[in-house]
Amino acid sequence: MARTPLSPDNSAIVLVDHAIGFSNLIGSHTVEEVVSGTVALAKIAKVFAMPLVVTNGLDEAPSGPLFPELAEVLGDHPVVRRREGFDAFLDEAFAAAIEATGRRRLIMAGIQTDVCLALTALTALDRGHEVYAVVDASAATTRETHDTAVLRLVQAGVVPVNWLAVGSELQRTWTDERTAPGFAQVIFEHLGSWRHHHALTANAHEPAAG
Repeated sequence: MARTPLSPDNSAIVLVDHAIGFSNLIGSHTVEEVVSGTVALAKIAKVFAMPLVVTNGLDEAPSGPLFPELAEVLGDHPVVRRREGFDAFLDEAFAAAIEATGRRRLIMAGIQTDVCLALTALTALDRGHEVYAVVDASAATTRETHDTAVLRLVQAGVVPVNWLAVGSELQRTWTDERTAPGFAQVIFEHLGSWRHHHALTANAHEPAAG
């Protein structure tokens, strides 16, 4: 069966519960890795002018507000505030926000791979969506629980991806200058090896000292 690539016109990005109160539960990745991957996804949504649905609990709840780095990128972008339910679709406002995107493909990440991401993604499948789970913008208490949750999702039909793969598939080619500078900046800011490569190639064109 022919596969249709991800594009800004057929996909939406969904971020579930990336709150500071969950930081002490992260063991499969470093907190810095999860924050970086999540912020990169939010920036990708902006670069490609894609629908972005962000949800979290109440700021005064034990989970607390969103990661400050994510909140800074979002600015005044609306956040769906949920009072209960590990599955975000239990909240009517979240379900309505997803429906309002008009997209059947959801590129999704959640602070708990095995809980809020898994349960929300499984319901999305049940509702007829095609789901891509961003594994480096999601985390769990241990690497084992993260990997097990990803396996569960894959068996159900979710496609595992990482944020760089998502952005690269959306960009497709550097010759598309409408988005190439913005996406290159996201990579430069969130992928250390890219910065090192950039410095190396830049230095290669400079005259040798001595």
